[in-house]
Amino acid sequence: MTGNSSRHSRYGRYAGGPDPLAPPVDLGEALDAIGEDVMAGYSPEHALREFLRRGGRNRAGLDDLAKKVADRRRELLQRHNLDGTFQQVKELLDKAVLAERKQLARDLDDDARFAEMRIEGLSPSTAAAVSELSDYQWRSQEAREDYEQIKDLLGREMLDQRFAGMKQALENATDADRQGVREMLQDLNDLLEAHARGEDTDQQFSEFMDKHGDYFPEHPQSIDQLLDALARRAAAAQRMRNSMTQEQRDELDQLAQQAFGSADLMDQLSRLDANLQSMRPGEDWGGSQQLEGDQGLGLGDGTGVLQDLSDLDALSEQLSQQYSGARMDDVDLDALARQLGDEAAVSARTLAELERALRDRDYLQRGPEGDLRLSPRAMRELGRTLRDVSTRLSGRQGQRDARLAGAAGEPSGATREWQFGDTEPWDVTRTLLNGAIRRAGGDDRRLRIGDVEVQETEARTQAAVALLVDTSFSMAMDGRWVPMKRTALALHQLVSTRFRGDHLALIGFGRLAQSMSIEELTSLAPEWDKGTNLHHALLLANQHFRRHPNAQPVLLIVTDGEPTSHLEPDGEAWFSYPPHPLTIAYSVRELDKATRLGAQTTIFRLGEDPGLAQFLDNLARRAGGRVIAPELDSLGAEVVGGYLGSRTGARGTTYGGWGGWRGSWAAG
Repeated sequence: MTGNSSRHSRYGRYAGGPDPLAPPVDLGEALDAIGEDVMAGYSPEHALREFLRRGGRNRAGLDDLAKKVADRRRELLQRHNLDGTFQQVKELLDKAVLAERKQLARDLDDDARFAEMRIEGLSPSTAAAVSELSDYQWRSQEAREDYEQIKDLLGREMLDQRFAGMKQALENATDADRQGVREMLQDLNDLLEAHARGEDTDQQFSEFMDKHGDYFPEHPQSIDQLLDALARRAAAAQRMRNSMTQEQRDELDQLAQQAFGSADLMDQLSRLDANLQSMRPGEDWGGSQQLEGDQGLGLGDGTGVLQDLSDLDALSEQLSQQYSGARMDDVDLDALARQLGDEAAVSARTLAELERALRDRDYLQRGPEGDLRLSPRAMRELGRTLRDVSTRLSGRQGQRDARLAGAAGEPSGATREWQFGDTEPWDVTRTLLNGAIRRAGGDDRRLRIGDVEVQETEARTQAAVALLVDTSFSMAMDGRWVPMKRTALALHQLVSTRFRGDHLALIGFGRLAQSMSIEELTSLAPEWDKGTNLHHALLLANQHFRRHPNAQPVLLIVTDGEPTSHLEPDGEAWFSYPPHPLTIAYSVRELDKATRLGAQTTIFRLGEDPGLAQFLDNLARRAGGRVIAPELDSLGAEVVGGYLGSRTGARGTTYGGWGGWRGSWAAG
């Protein structure tokens, strides 16, 4: 190794922003998974964290990466021990002593006998024996070389503890190489101490790197980067020392004095350690690890393992994401690549980009109280991902589109200006004429939205849709909670995109009923509260129908139980199980009101209870509607199909009279 640094081209990890070669993140898959958890009652923050933990179809999640980190850590601890250098020194010492004894046995002079006595009297401690032989005059050339290897090995190991790769770099080093190391340590300590006093300059750092840059493969660009790299390594060396037994530490201290045959090296290294600890006190200088494997480690390799363990501990915490303010950007991708390989780093980078995209593209928003919520944009995207609904509705959509869009009668011959939400056909002649008249006044030639006129029909169809969804605890208990929410989301998506002129009310009913926005319903958590208040839900539905007197009322009810609660005149909920006749009567009365308002009623029965089936069949007969008993995975398709059928008049089989139930449940 030479002291003068030659700058080499060096390739590293791309750091100019998102990796241009990385696969795109699948926001659709993430939104679908997050939406499922939110609809199951979890918060969006929790849902996001769970998706990051589970990962995607073709991408490892945080749990997978954390498991690999734990396995790697366990492997290092179980494979290695810290006896490597001591064992190497002992082997070299035994080899040197054996070669010397053979030589002394051939020599017949008196000095040889005294030398034999000294060899026989060596301490059983390897470190003490090495020290005792420091001034011994070797007769065997082979023995002398083996002993010199001990001093050389110790010097290289001591340096390798502070400067990774130094053990290999200084193998077969010359005296000039060793002198270069001493100069580097002297200059390094001078630079660090000048920095501590605030007296260093950028030029001083540049001159140091020009002279000694080959000793620093990290290629630090500033003194702070140099300090960080040196302190991490030195702290790992200290943790390795702390991990040794007291006997090992004493032996190491004794051996260290023989490094390169001079105490100067240890003096400079001790000075370096003191400088680093004072300038980087935040490093872990006091930790330790118990390595109990069979593979002995040298001092440098052991320090590297301690550094690896420190990296793995930090990665474990970063991947847990359990601390306050945790973000995927906290994960050290370079450390992850070093420990687990590039594939793991790519997985973590993809998860970080996905989290960033969800936040930056306005899919997740902070509410007034700082809580994370799904944005309206996210709700629209979730609606588009309901593949089960869209697939099953491929035929039903054509059913509505077979008529004139938005028309329930023949064109009247009149036209009017287009308004947002209109689906009537354009009057092309009037539209082009409007554009020509405007251009005649000197305006530009482009057609504007204000030029568009649509054909009036004798009766423009609009619907006032009330979707009543059972939110009692039995829905969550029997696995119907998420399908119910997906159903509401699918209907909301259809109305808000294809039939913007319709008016949709989402009404959840448990012990009490309440009108909800799609965001409120989607994030609603199941609560243990007795009661299925269909009466209150129908009351809110009728209020919705009355607010839109010119629209066709469409009543859609999703439930898995008979009414067990009703609203008293004072506004309190009254509960009874089995269902009380008064509760039934109140519910029937509100259903009759909906029927008189012209509501087209479809009831979706969940569950196989015969009593519930008979009750809902009789409700449908009374309302002139129908009952559908869908499978859970087709609930959304059936509800949306019921809505489309009600709008187009494509009614299913309806029931006529109320039969024997009418008299006994009349509400008066």
